[in-house]
This record gives sequence, C-alpha cells and structure tokens, in this order.
Amino acid sequence: MKQLLGILVASLIAATSTGSAAGAEAVSVSQLKEHTHIHGLAVDRENSGKLLIATHHGLFRAGSDGKAELISPVQDFMGFTPDPSDPRSLYASGHPAGGGNLGFIASTDNGATWTQIAPGADGPVDFHQLTVSSADPQVLYGAYGGLQVSRDAGKTWSVVGPLPEKLIDLAASAKDAETIYAATEGGLSVSRNGGLTWETVVDGAPVSLVEVTADGSVYAFVVGRGLVRSAEAALNFVPLSSGLSDRILLHLAVDPADKDRIFVASHQGDILASTDGGVNWTELGR
Repeated sequence: MKQLLGILVASLIAATSTGSAAGAEAVSVSQLKEHTHIHGLAVDRENSGKLLIATHHGLFRAGSDGKAELISPVQDFMGFTPDPSDPRSLYASGHPAGGGNLGFIASTDNGATWTQIAPGADGPVDFHQLTVSSADPQVLYGAYGGLQVSRDAGKTWSVVGPLPEKLIDLAASAKDAETIYAATEGGLSVSRNGGLTWETVVDGAPVSLVEVTADGSVYAFVVGRGLVRSAEAALNFVPLSSGLSDRILLHLAVDPADKDRIFVASHQGDILASTDGGVNWTELGR
C-alpha cells in the first residue's frame, strides 16, 4: 500500500486530462496520513454525510466508512476554507511540489476544478492561513508576508500590517467582518479593527487552531487544556473534549446543519468525529 497515493495521483492526472476526477480509486482515511499532510477540513454542504479533506496532494471526499476519494486536480491545498455564502464554492492557496505558489484559488463546483482568482498582494501568494467572514463573505484574510485582506471576494488584495508572532491559524468572526482571531504559539489573540491591532484572549500556552462557526461559536485547541468553545460575545472558553489522548488538533469543521457533529484532524494525521458537540470522539471509519 506504500505506492497507493502515487497510483491515485497518476489516476487523477489521467482523469483530469479529460476534465474529471471521477473514477479515481478510494483510499482509507487512516492510510492518507501515511502519504500526505492534511491542510483543512469542511463538511460537504451538498452531502452532509461526506467530509472534504484538503491535503498537500489534492482534495479528498470521505464518507462515514472512512473511505476517501480523490476529487480534485493534483495540487496543494493550504488555507482551505469554504465560502459561507455558496455551498459549491471553496477557497484555497498553496505551493505544489512542482514549484510556484498558487495565489488565491477558488472552486465553484465543490472542489472538482480550481481557478486562480488573484495572485494576491506581492504574489503569487501561498496563504498558509486563509479565512472568510460569515458576517460579510466578500471579506477574506490571508497570511503571506503580513496580514492581507480582500473586500471583493478575493479579486484584489492589500497588506493590512504585520502578523501576530508565531501564527498558526486565523479565523474571521461570524458577527463582524472587522473582527478576526489568531491562534499562535503564545496563545489566542483577537483584532477588532481588521488586523491593525491585537489583544490577547488566551495566553500562557500554544493555541493550535481557531475556528468560528456561523452561529458565532469560537472553537480553539489550547495545548495542555484541550478543545474549548465560547460564544463570540463572551469569549469565556469552556472545555469540551475527552478521548483525545495526547493528540494536538490542527483543523476543525462543524456541520452547518448540525452543530453537534464535529470533525477534527490531529498533528498525527488522525481524523476524528464527534456527534455530541465534541464531548466524545471516534476515529472516522471505525
């Protein structure tokens, strides 16, 4: 099975030469972590029984059985995030193994094909962190040579200012397009003026992810404390999880139709699922 991902990639190249990734062989989610890095998760809004898994070697769609099908052209998918205003639209960036940054890319067919919308400021950029505001989906923030912002759905970009030190993740508010959250090696910070200034919300420990859902819930993973959640208005985080062992979570996706249904990816490449709001977890496909 060591050559399985290579076989998948070769199959996809042949498929995409005719414009489709259909027919690519499926691989188990547990095997994915042996061959690639996970860069993001999203519940498939056209089929909530499926999970989109963005990786360094393409975009996969997995079911509850843990089988993942490669659905995208072969490229990196850094900064992967869905457009909250359109269930078929997805955003990403990256730097494929062949060289060259992708700039800001988008798909309007649920991940099957991708187009560069803009190179970004001082680009082509490679946004390792990218987020779009549910409060105003025209507003996006990306991290590349500083904090960049777009106010026209990614068509044009400008540099706002420096990034918080040792940035790990970004998440835009669901309530105010000028509010963004930054997970860093030093904690969790918030900016209420579009990234011009920052204030600390959680300190004293690395925060490896931050995610904001459309209802205004802020999720974060605090190393040594676990997965926590708060309403945006309060920013008073309470712990959620058990059964995560020594995993550090890097990516999180909540089902827009069922907030108790949550998926996470760990630093080890494990993908876990919860059906009770993050209290208990099982590995996807088991």
